[in-house]
Amino acid sequence: MTSTVFPPRLKPGDTIGVVSPASTPKPDRLKAGIDYLRKKGYNVVTGSHVDKKTGYLAGSDSQRIADLNNMISNPAIDAIICSRGGYGCARIVSQIDYDAISQTPKPLVGYSDITTLNLALFARCHLVSYSGPMVAVEMGKGIHPFTEKWFWKVLNEPFPHTLQSDSGRVMQSGKAHGRLLGGCLALVNHALHTPYCPDFSDSILFLEDIGEDLYRIDRYMAQLKNAGILDSIAGLLLGEFIDCQDSENTFVIQDIIERYTRDLHIPILTDFPYGHGDYKFTLPVGAVVELDADRKSLTLQKAGDLHA
Repeated sequence: MTSTVFPPRLKPGDTIGVVSPASTPKPDRLKAGIDYLRKKGYNVVTGSHVDKKTGYLAGSDSQRIADLNNMISNPAIDAIICSRGGYGCARIVSQIDYDAISQTPKPLVGYSDITTLNLALFARCHLVSYSGPMVAVEMGKGIHPFTEKWFWKVLNEPFPHTLQSDSGRVMQSGKAHGRLLGGCLALVNHALHTPYCPDFSDSILFLEDIGEDLYRIDRYMAQLKNAGILDSIAGLLLGEFIDCQDSENTFVIQDIIERYTRDLHIPILTDFPYGHGDYKFTLPVGAVVELDADRKSLTLQKAGDLHA
């Protein structure tokens, strides 16, 4: 198992860079999120194009990648938190300065479309990044206390941490170790068989999504099955699937998951508090974890990893 590289932990007084590698944030949410970070004791620097708008993108591809690479290469920036998701990361993922972030690792945080960046950083650099709240989303509208607690705990404090779920549902019992890889289901699918997709073998795969018709969820799960991903993983962790419905009321999400996992002899935990909802854990993409489906827990482990 390749050693994981952890970026340095965050501490008050550090400088956070805010970028928009996908879609444009709402101005009021962006301002509120920046104010929140400053009140928590952090300095904040925004990308030059953080609030630009080009169609459904936060500026042109060249503007968005310039902001991201500037934050990566700037030694004064200690962490990067994305303003929001949306769409656009796949257009710039090939232009990330992976050499620079390998030489000076720093945390990158985001989810949804940022899944593309999370997966790419581990695939290319073995670097842990974080699937968690964003500046102009949770931080900008008023972050839930549970989400806030676990965001800062995971980024500020050394591992191990055990994330215990009261809402989790055991689909298949058991315990497994592996690298925690995944994110938004649609974006995981789009990354498959590209140079920016990590090896999912023996991983703990985590998935969530929002606003997808069930036939699309079915298609994504079929792709994971047909590509051999589901048969190669050590465990499966499923978060929220918000507004993922069948307009004909033929299936529910559990039917789709059951169809593609019933022959897997691995622990499977569903309804884990993670995803596009307000109430969620922050997950370190690429970290070694233990999934205990029966205890409804995910333990973020340090053993064997490099942590500054």
